[in-house]
Amino acid sequence: MADAVVETARQALRPVGASLPVSFTGTPSVDVQREAVGRLERAGFRAVWTNEVIGKDALVQLATLLSATDDMVFGTCIANIWARPAPTMHAAAAQLAQAYPGRIVLGLGVGYPEQAASVGQEFGGPLATMRQYLSRMDSPTWPPAPDAAYPRIVAANGPKMLALAGEVADGALPAMLPVEFTTQARELLGPDKLLIVGLSVAPNDDRDQAKATAREIVSGWLGRRPYRAMMKQLGYFDDDIATVSDRLVNAVVAHGRPGDIIATVRAHLVAGADHVVLLPAIGGEFAAGIEQLEQIRLAYPG
Repeated sequence: MADAVVETARQALRPVGASLPVSFTGTPSVDVQREAVGRLERAGFRAVWTNEVIGKDALVQLATLLSATDDMVFGTCIANIWARPAPTMHAAAAQLAQAYPGRIVLGLGVGYPEQAASVGQEFGGPLATMRQYLSRMDSPTWPPAPDAAYPRIVAANGPKMLALAGEVADGALPAMLPVEFTTQARELLGPDKLLIVGLSVAPNDDRDQAKATAREIVSGWLGRRPYRAMMKQLGYFDDDIATVSDRLVNAVVAHGRPGDIIATVRAHLVAGADHVVLLPAIGGEFAAGIEQLEQIRLAYPG
């Protein structure tokens, strides 16, 4: 039987959430973000997720948004482990959980070597680095962190990180992967862990334009060697990867009209996801991304 923190999160998150659109050239003002969250709430979302890079504090962002809403749940997808020491990460998340019980999910990710280098750290092996970080989160501090529960989930786009998430965390958050990976992830994690799936979306009533945008998104991810390797493990051929085939694009990015995207969301839920996070294309215009998320959610009957 899943423990209380997992069950509480499952009930609070509901099936579908939204990630605030990401820009690497600027951050919308707090007022703009709060207004956007209000719009998403009115559209039917009950969970909103934010990202983190070095120089942008996702937990401060969550604090400003939690304080502006009454019952929405907020999560990080992901909080970057290089942004703060492990005991500080726990203390910050626990303080938010104390202030807003049941309304925070902490997603953690090991990130990339250049992010470690930017703060003067050695990246090391991803599995060992994440295991060590998670173990240090509960190191004694003075004063001690608040005694407040919250779920910790780990960004996991491969079977080894999934296994680690199942062993030492409350669940996992894979992203940009097809439904068959969600099936494998649920089988590996078992029924008692949270499985949050990040689903990249490219909404457009013109399906050809939607597919072109989706192909650009997949092409960017295929520039990363571990991602190419994972696609091969899942049965996609060298030709699929070299040509960014329709087969690969259709499997990885939900694109087209709202109904097309909702069909992919449902497929992940049937495959075992507890919650699907809609991820707008990185670098898009913030207001347009919020409008697209509204339209998708308004078309979702659940």
